[in-house]
Amino acid sequence: MSDVPFGFGPSDRDPDRDRKRDEGGEGGNEGPQDPFGFGSLPGGGQFPGIPGMPGMPGVGPGGFDVGQLGQMLSQLGQMLSSASQAGGGGGGPVNYDLAAQMATQQLAQKTSSLTDAQRTAVADALKLAELWLDPATEFPAGASETVAWTPTDWVKASMPTWKRLCDPVAQRVSGAWVEGLPEEIRSAAGPMLAMIGQMGGLAFGSQLGSGLGQLAAEVLTGTEVGFPVGPERTAALLPEAIEKFTEGLDRPASEVMIYLAAREAAHHRLFAHVPWLRERLLGAVEDYARGITVDTSRIEDMARQIDPSNPASIQEAMQSGMFEPQTTPEQKAALARLETLLALIEGWVDTVVAEGVGERLPGAGALRETLRRRRASGGPAEQAFASIVGLELRPRKLRAAAELWKLLGEERGIEGRDAVWAHPDLLPDSDGLDDPAGFVQHRDDTADPIAELEKQFAAEAAEAAEQEKPEEPETPDASDRPDESGKGDDEGGSGPKA
Repeated sequence: MSDVPFGFGPSDRDPDRDRKRDEGGEGGNEGPQDPFGFGSLPGGGQFPGIPGMPGMPGVGPGGFDVGQLGQMLSQLGQMLSSASQAGGGGGGPVNYDLAAQMATQQLAQKTSSLTDAQRTAVADALKLAELWLDPATEFPAGASETVAWTPTDWVKASMPTWKRLCDPVAQRVSGAWVEGLPEEIRSAAGPMLAMIGQMGGLAFGSQLGSGLGQLAAEVLTGTEVGFPVGPERTAALLPEAIEKFTEGLDRPASEVMIYLAAREAAHHRLFAHVPWLRERLLGAVEDYARGITVDTSRIEDMARQIDPSNPASIQEAMQSGMFEPQTTPEQKAALARLETLLALIEGWVDTVVAEGVGERLPGAGALRETLRRRRASGGPAEQAFASIVGLELRPRKLRAAAELWKLLGEERGIEGRDAVWAHPDLLPDSDGLDDPAGFVQHRDDTADPIAELEKQFAAEAAEAAEQEKPEEPETPDASDRPDESGKGDDEGGSGPKA
C-alpha cells in the first residue's frame, strides 16, 4: 500500500506550510483550516467547522462527557445540512453525488467542447487500429461503439465503476471505526454514529471527487487505468489530453492517436472475450476490502493523546498513521492477485499492440517505451489505485508480463498464447511473472492445457455427483435379523431342549 485510502490523511498536505506553523512562523497561530481532509465544497465554499470545538467543556484527554452529545448532534446537523445543500444526498459509504459534482466543477475551467474534427479523428483512428489488430490476436473486435470524451464525460461514464471499486473499501473502513469504539461510547453515542457515517460519506466523496478531477485531466483513453471504466464495449479516446501528451513527443499527432487507439481496442478485445476477467479484478478489490481492520488499541491511544482544545493535535494524529488500517495476510494475498492480474492484462495489450502496429507506425517502439515509463513513474493508473482505492501497482512486473506473452506467442503461436485466457487457473501467478521463461517451458512440457483443464473439470464434476448421491439404507446383518421360524440360534434350527 502507498497512500492510505479515503481521508486517513489530508489530500492536499503542504509540508512547507505545516513546518512553518510548527516553527511558529507564518500561519502558526491560525490552526489547521481543514484537519480532516474534507476539502472544498462545490461552488467554492468550505465544509463548516464545529462551533465551539476548541473550548468545548468536559471533553479532554482523559474523558468523554455524554452530556455534550446534544450540542455535538446539533453542530453535526448544521454541518451535514450545509454539505448536503452543496453536494446532494447520496447514501452509502461514499457520497458519489458530491464526488461527481466536485470533479466536474474542478474540470470546468480546464476543458472545452470537442470539435467535429476531433470526433472524426478518434473514429478513424479506432477503425484503423481494429484492422491492424486482427492478425495479432485470436480475439475479434470487442468494442461496438467508439466515442470521443472530454474529461467531464470520462468522470460521468466511469462513476459506476468507481462506485464498485470504492464501496467495499469505504464500507469496511467505516465499519472498522465503529467496531473499534468502546462499547460504552457506542451505546451513548446512539444517533450520532449515523451522523458520523454521513460525515464519512461526505469526506470520502470529497476525496474521491478531488482525485477523479485530477485523474480525468490526465487520462488518454477509457482503459488507461488497466481495464474499461466506462460502459461495456465502448472504446473511448480523450482528444484534449492526447493533444497535450503529444506536445512533449517528437511524433506526428496522428501517429500518437492511432497507437493509443490500438491500445484501447486491444483492451476491449480482451475484456469482451474473457468473460470472467472483469469480475475477477473487482473481486480481488472486494477480497482486499473484507480484511480491513482498525487496531482498537490505537483508537484508545488516540483518545489519550488528542486534546480537543488543540486542533493541531488532531491533524498530527491524522498524519501520523495512527488511523491506518492494518494489513493482514489475506489482504496481502488479495493485493498480490490484483497486481498480477493487472500486470498480465497490461503485458498482453503491450505485446499484441506491438505485433499489430509495430511495422506500420515508424514511432511505435518509441511510443511503447514512453507509455511504459509513464506507468512506471506513477501515471494515472497507479495514482488512481493509490489515492482513491488505497492500492498500489507494481510497475516492475509489467515488463515481465510482456516478456511472458511474447515468449508464449513464439513457442505456441497466437492461438496458443490467447488460449491461456480460457480460465484463470491457466494464468501464471506472481512466481510465473518472476520467471517468464520457466513458466513457458513448464507449459511446453505439459499436455494441451485446455485438455488438462477439461479433465480437471470432469473429475470435479464426477466427485460432486458422487457426493450428491442419496445414501442407501444399511442392510441389517443376517445375525441381527430375528428368527422368523421361532427357532433358536443354534445351527440346524434346534431350540433349547425341554
